[in-house]
Amino acid sequence: MNTPAYIGRFAPTPSGYLHFGSLVAALASYLDARAVGGRWLLRMEDLDPPREVPGAQAAILKSLENYGLHWDGELVRQSERHDAYAALVDELLQRRLAYACTCSRKQLEGYQGIYPGFCREAGHAQDNAAIRLRVPESRYGFVDRVQGQYSQHLGREVGDFVIRRRDGLYAYQLAVVLDDGWQGVTDVVRGADLLDSTPRQLYLQELLGLTQPRYLHVPLIIQPDGHKLGKSYRSPPLPADQATPMLLRALRALGQPLPDGGEQARAEELLRWASQHWDASRIPRTRTLAEAQLR
Repeated sequence: MNTPAYIGRFAPTPSGYLHFGSLVAALASYLDARAVGGRWLLRMEDLDPPREVPGAQAAILKSLENYGLHWDGELVRQSERHDAYAALVDELLQRRLAYACTCSRKQLEGYQGIYPGFCREAGHAQDNAAIRLRVPESRYGFVDRVQGQYSQHLGREVGDFVIRRRDGLYAYQLAVVLDDGWQGVTDVVRGADLLDSTPRQLYLQELLGLTQPRYLHVPLIIQPDGHKLGKSYRSPPLPADQATPMLLRALRALGQPLPDGGEQARAEELLRWASQHWDASRIPRTRTLAEAQLR
């Protein structure tokens, strides 16, 4: 039986350190790749320097190493890919698929995040303007391996969305699609908070003639107040000396079996066992999981 050509990736943002929620997503991505002999790539999504925490990139890499999550190939940094993003924005502008937008946040208040199209035919200059992608009055959907069928009507539920910000920084939606295509990613495993970004990414993939990857969105780990574990809520960073118990806890969150005597295993041994017993169908089919239930 031939090993499927699987390429997965983990793509953290260095706006803080890895925490337990990050570990659940990273572990799911890693095991899904390793279970079929696939490659697991690492991409640093450092698109937003003002939000980057000094030292976070090095800390993220160190945490992954401490937890036995070793990636294949060289680390890719999105901050080194600006020329590719700029070329793509220029192409979309030339094809009249994108346009300059000068709307302020105040102008867009009251529209529930759905762009009303004020600048669509205005013909603004690109200087000191955001660039938005025109979306069709169409529904884009897919079948997620955990969350099931999901779709959005881009025109009614999203509106034309930003692909380059007014400050010149490139938007996540543009960069993630271009980089997944460039790296040949076949499977995207990530948190369920990105589920509603996927239809926008499907549309961009279609425009660029890229193959649609398979998607698997794992439940978000949430705190008692309902907020997800995240950098903005001061979630504790992964402790360097607790790799095995934290990995066991993450496996429980993903509904996976645990080995006998796993508490005494080294991280690499535990990951090897877990990849041999990985079953994505056991991941809870929910968008959120309470952290308190996983202790």
